[in-house]
Amino acid sequence: MSILKVNTIQDKGGNNLLASDGAGTISSGGLMTNTPSFFAQLSSDQSVTSATTTKAQVNQVSFDTDSCYDNSTNYRFTPTVAGKYFVYGSIQANGSVNSGLAYIMSNIYKNGISISQNLIDNRNNYGGTSSASYTSVIVDMNGSTDYLELYGIHNASSGTAGFDGSTATARTYFGAYRIIGA
Repeated sequence: MSILKVNTIQDKGGNNLLASDGAGTISSGGLMTNTPSFFAQLSSDQSVTSATTTKAQVNQVSFDTDSCYDNSTNYRFTPTVAGKYFVYGSIQANGSVNSGLAYIMSNIYKNGISISQNLIDNRNNYGGTSSASYTSVIVDMNGSTDYLELYGIHNASSGTAGFDGSTATARTYFGAYRIIGA
């Protein structure tokens, strides 16, 4: 059995590929991290116009590794590193109108164009009783101008349409992370 003890492994250019703090914590110098990444959720109910595509104002950020998510005005993720990203989101119908839920749709937009969507249709019991629509996609991002947003449509057959929000439980949420090795 052989043991190799080093604190740092560098490439030919002197860039740290792997480093250890001597206590078992390894850092990769950014080479093997799924960043930029973020996760945010809607902190309170958002009123929307029934059957109208509306941007989800997911404003409560759990983490944002590279400060690439705008949670106050645009509600968009603009990663600063090029690559492939796994993007996901969920739109949940406001709990007070679930009995009048006709359908709920979630959409992920890239640069203003829908690239992923999912529909839960409760009309005539097509979708059962689900009140949330989840969607995800893998997308190429250029690391400078490409951006992602979460949109939804809540068609309420009765009551007031809205996206469900909570500070404690993620109901309407949006997140993404860079995929390494892809």
